[in-house]
Amino acid sequence: MDAYPEAEAPLQSIVELVPVLIAVTDGGLRVLTVAQGTLLPNGPLSPLRNSLQAGVKLWVAKQTSQPMGYVEQLYTFVDTHRRNEHGMPVLYVSYLGLVREAADSILHPDAKWQDCYGYFPWEDLRTDGGQRDAVVSRLRIWANSADTEEVRQKRLKHIHLCWGVEPENWSEEYVLQRYEMLYESGLIAEAAEPQANFDFALTGQTMRHDHRRVLATALSRLRAKIKYRPVIFELMPPEFTLLQLQNSVEAISGRLLHKQNFRRQIQQQNLIEPSDTGVSGSKGRPAQLCRFRDDVLPDRLISDIGLPLGSR
Repeated sequence: MDAYPEAEAPLQSIVELVPVLIAVTDGGLRVLTVAQGTLLPNGPLSPLRNSLQAGVKLWVAKQTSQPMGYVEQLYTFVDTHRRNEHGMPVLYVSYLGLVREAADSILHPDAKWQDCYGYFPWEDLRTDGGQRDAVVSRLRIWANSADTEEVRQKRLKHIHLCWGVEPENWSEEYVLQRYEMLYESGLIAEAAEPQANFDFALTGQTMRHDHRRVLATALSRLRAKIKYRPVIFELMPPEFTLLQLQNSVEAISGRLLHKQNFRRQIQQQNLIEPSDTGVSGSKGRPAQLCRFRDDVLPDRLISDIGLPLGSR
């Protein structure tokens, strides 16, 4: 049986489950894909399953062999561009899963971890933000091509708000809004009316079946969630250094954080403690290994983990 039959054969159901599995590995934000990076794991909802989450785990196991961890439901999408065998639009029920990246030797041969920012290059501002500036320049051209002054001003205002153009500030959580604007402007290959003579490499790797929109929604949710719940620890190994923790938060937010401020705020939250192992064995000055405190309830609120706090 095909690992993802909905991609090649008539659909058996109008409802598909689409899990977005995210990991942070060596300071990089990663997403698990199938079909050579063009799809997220997915499969039709089976009436034989007792729950949606059971269906999600089934398709993840079947298509990727990636062990599951934290999972929560995202949103429901209707893909009006796809129809099942009865002519009905396909409904996606999406999930966000936070995992630790499994080795290639464990994964299904068709499953592959990808750099998340390969799909959203403008979202990674840990460098100079040049990719974002190039995209904003193209969006300005699109805005100025409006038929009326009212529409032009509306587009420009939306660009300022979503893309952090002065006097507005960049918001990490607006991943989906920025993606939707690129779709509307025809600056991504998946757009209903993609712009002619435009190099879509500027706006990232494409995905089939509107899965890049689902991924954008997942990244928006994760960036918002790490500000008020300690889900970052779902992505960390049992023991880690404060630098590894900071690098992981930076990978998710796409921003560099101020080292001293970050450490002070993490310690004030009283979420971590020194591990029994002591210090890391890396070269140079040894670093204290930490771990997440077992007595901290999973739903404890974090007042602020500092996104963004500026340069390190």
